[in-house]
Amino acid sequence: MSTSRTISHLMLVAAAFAAPWIAHAADKAKAPDAKQLDRGRYLVRIAGCNDCHTPGYEEAAGNIPESQWLTGDRLGTRGPWGTTYPPNLRMYMQKLTEAQWLATARGLKARPPMPWFNIRIMSDTDLRAIYALIRHLGPAGEPAPAYLAPDKEPPPPYIQLVLPK
Repeated sequence: MSTSRTISHLMLVAAAFAAPWIAHAADKAKAPDAKQLDRGRYLVRIAGCNDCHTPGYEEAAGNIPESQWLTGDRLGTRGPWGTTYPPNLRMYMQKLTEAQWLATARGLKARPPMPWFNIRIMSDTDLRAIYALIRHLGPAGEPAPAYLAPDKEPPPPYIQLVLPK
């Protein structure tokens, strides 16, 4: 291989490896405006994101400070699929660029009780507003417990769903 061809190849490889970091830096440079953040707050509330992803939200009738929103929960939901836990969206979104979030949302399919089908039909504008809000809130909290297979007994607390046959 010639020297110029080798250099071109190395530049392409370097660009491929750098692309995610460059995109991430560009996302951080875009500051969301107040209108977009307000839209994100509204959507997170009416879509019920806090109901599962914010500890104590339902019990407090939504009276939880925004600084505690979307940090995941240790309350599992157990059913024939196993036991699922609402992930910490504040930590999760920090790892994604806006473009990655849009692609993830469009292809989302999750275990119950997550209403993934509702996320898939949201507009790009709405998905961007949710992304902007969660990124704006910043990382907080701890990771939620990992999914447990149906044959594994979860530690309390958890909700047992019995589905009709």
